Amino acid sequence: MMNDANYPSPLSTPFLGYNTHNALYQRTRAFLLSDRTPWFFSGKAGKGIGSPHTGKNMIWPLALIMQALTSHDDSEITEVLETLKRSAHNMCFMHEAFNMDNVTDFTRPWFTWANSFFGLLITDLADRKPHLIF
Repeated sequence: MMNDANYPSPLSTPFLGYNTHNALYQRTRAFLLSDRTPWFFSGKAGKGIGSPHTGKNMIWPLALIMQALTSHDDSEITEVLETLKRSAHNMCFMHEAFNMDNVTDFTRPWFTWANSFFGLLITDLADRKPHLIF
């Protein structure tokens, strides 16, 4: 099974209205967010899902954002937020993708789709888990 970094994807099914507590979804999620899949990367700069569109070792902030949007786990969400902050590399914008070992190696300095979803994530967390951002 492959989960592309784009939306919609198997990871995003709760965002589409499916139950995040469903056992099948939880097993699928655990599989997708592991090195058992060909497009999951883990390195010095972070870990997350990438895409054939940008090649090996490139993590997509869009997929990280979806990971946080579909998570109930505070530590997972916090780790994603920290990775997103690092990946923006003081530019204040989400990139299309960044290298798992080096955030200065990225594609698209401004990726509107990821920036929009980052705003959605912040508003979601403000309602659902305000203690993580305020």
